[in-house]
Amino acid sequence: MLGVALGSVLGGSAAFAQDAAPVQEQAAPEDGLGDIVVTAERRSENLQKVPLSVGVASGDALRAYTAGGDDTLLALSGRVPGLYVESTTGRIFPRFYIRGLGNIDFYLGASQPVTIIQDDVILEHVVLKSNPVYDVRQVEVLRGPQGSLFGRNTTAGIIKFDTNKPTNHFDSRASASVGSYGSVSLDAGVGGPLIKDLLSIRLSTLIQHRENYVDNVFAGTSLDNTATPRKDAMGGFDDRNVRVQLALTPGERFTLDLSGHARWYDGTSTLFHRGALKKGSNDVSAEPRNVVSYDEANDNPQSYNTYGGSVRATYDFGPAALTSITAYETTSGISRGDTDGGAAVNFAGRPSYGQSQGQIRDLDQWSQEVRLAGTPGGRFNWQIGGLYFDSRDITDFYQRAFFLTAPDLNGTQPNPNNWVRLHDVNTSWAGFGQVSYELAPKLTISAGGRITEDKKRTELLKTANTVTNGVTYRGRTDVTLKATKPSWDASVLYQVNPDISLYSRVAQGFRGPTIQGRSAVFNADFTTANSETILSWETGIKTRLLNNTLSLNATVFGYRVKDIQLNGNDVNGNGVLFNADKAEAYGMEAEANWKPVPNLTLGAGLSLLHSAIRDKNVYAQVCILNGVVVCTVEDPTIKVGANTFAQIDGNPLPNAPEYNVDLTARYDQPLGNGGRAFIAGDFNIQGYTQFVLYKTKEFTANGNFEGGLKIGYSAPDDAYELAVFARNITGEKNLKGVIENYMAAVFNEPRIIGVSLSGKFR
Repeated sequence: MLGVALGSVLGGSAAFAQDAAPVQEQAAPEDGLGDIVVTAERRSENLQKVPLSVGVASGDALRAYTAGGDDTLLALSGRVPGLYVESTTGRIFPRFYIRGLGNIDFYLGASQPVTIIQDDVILEHVVLKSNPVYDVRQVEVLRGPQGSLFGRNTTAGIIKFDTNKPTNHFDSRASASVGSYGSVSLDAGVGGPLIKDLLSIRLSTLIQHRENYVDNVFAGTSLDNTATPRKDAMGGFDDRNVRVQLALTPGERFTLDLSGHARWYDGTSTLFHRGALKKGSNDVSAEPRNVVSYDEANDNPQSYNTYGGSVRATYDFGPAALTSITAYETTSGISRGDTDGGAAVNFAGRPSYGQSQGQIRDLDQWSQEVRLAGTPGGRFNWQIGGLYFDSRDITDFYQRAFFLTAPDLNGTQPNPNNWVRLHDVNTSWAGFGQVSYELAPKLTISAGGRITEDKKRTELLKTANTVTNGVTYRGRTDVTLKATKPSWDASVLYQVNPDISLYSRVAQGFRGPTIQGRSAVFNADFTTANSETILSWETGIKTRLLNNTLSLNATVFGYRVKDIQLNGNDVNGNGVLFNADKAEAYGMEAEANWKPVPNLTLGAGLSLLHSAIRDKNVYAQVCILNGVVVCTVEDPTIKVGANTFAQIDGNPLPNAPEYNVDLTARYDQPLGNGGRAFIAGDFNIQGYTQFVLYKTKEFTANGNFEGGLKIGYSAPDDAYELAVFARNITGEKNLKGVIENYMAAVFNEPRIIGVSLSGKFR
């Protein structure tokens, strides 16, 4: 099987990778492509000379994709080769996949093999990973295991966001847009010196709003007393964010950077459309996007408040610099959803009801990193460091799923005690380091290592009791897992000439053990998964051709994950953790940016992926409701009591597109006043993607595509830009996720047409 993902951009900037602003924000030359500076190795380097696969997206590119108010993280999906992002839990819980590796579990305590880092701060909990990206300078996607330099151990890779920083001169930018469904987006930053050459500040904000546009047409007896049909009942959101950064430079050797941020979010969690998938087909064209029939969950409310801050101190001793990064994040909130996707439809003679609610009462994450790095620039470069990480939360999880023997409720109500309270603790420490040495003027070798201890504990503070508080839970109430393992990587870079570089890299990483405590809500025991380890290799070429008007980078890769952690469902639709023997994958990524004439920039990105689970003894629960298999299972199955399980050996990893292609183009027409008229467009297509572990005819997508268009005017010296735009311009209704038992579908964002205004002021 194959999988693809391309990395170019739409609108206000050129191709995705090549238009990324370097550290100095130097504009690309009129007759060629500008350099891209990355910090993939914790030092500023030209992307073409970094010996690993890095996808880059500029801040302008990301802002173009989110002009209609789209989630700033989900908008990256498919725009960087090898990166896929999805969510079935609204804007609060995105799930990330790099080269097919990710986690489909929607449990609030779930771990992911992709690490998110914003301004050198690790965001590990799934809710913290949803922190929006704004006033961002550059996004870097580091593919493959990363352990010797960044954050925590990760088997899939890292997504690294670098925001615009305070400067010693006045600097500001803003992007604002209005569009369909009352969509409003403002992404802005302003900063400059408070005390010249001593103290600088930058204030940044992101405000996004959309009106409710989805009707709830349910009219009947309801579990939540919401029996009256309502227009525009859900689908909207208010996402308000602010960040302040201070940069103190009391001398030539010492710098102190302080950052604080806050997020206040209120909106609608993911909308599931029950019965949108018909047995034998994945066609969802007949299901209206803006109509649901929900009999519970009070219109799927979602609300979270998040606060955080960090202190980064650096002292330059001359031969080496010592850096300390201390960070704290906290969040609390609630998300509720009608998980069966609609009113109780009669399945196999019995109607059913289901909803879930997750509430983080309190989450606190601390991280402390210390790093000593030699001054870069010579033939020998080195870094060593240590990390301590501590995350603790208290979470309430509520879920009900039951069947009635009559079409009316007859006074039946769900058990009010059908909820559990869990206390999750994750602590980790690590020591790491990397060295690189230039063996010859064109040949550099690098090697890194890491030792990590990862410890997780889940304690059941409240069981799912009966109405009369009778204790029915008989499983474990306190589980602790711990693993200590090494990670390492080695690479070689050969610079054939100033325009062509070749590299190879091999790396080993691991993901710590995981605990799933949510099962207690149905009086089922915790499930656990042991550590997984990955061995990965890649070989690539990075080029600048045709007098620096064409950039072409390509990588081939392969990996094997032993004891891979997987997630399926039990008979209640509850997540179950388990290990399979291994998973294997291979593929390629390519990015091209071409400026054939000064006014035209073309971009293309491609990823191909073949992945397979390898374990003949592992089976997954299939789409079963009230004892009946409701979808078309194409794998061999077995019956265990009333349940049906499918053999998943040889199946692709879930949410791992076989291919993804992204194409972009921008043409600028110079005007007499020094300004420019422009037209820019982007197009993304996603190949065969399986949403669950087992093969079906229904729970797949193939050929999903979306396009965007932007037409506007750019003033002289790019002082401001005024444009009209369209996101999902053809109004595609793409299947993005499923709830198996209810044949329910999750869709992409609707078409948004609007007007945008952006500018920079210095």
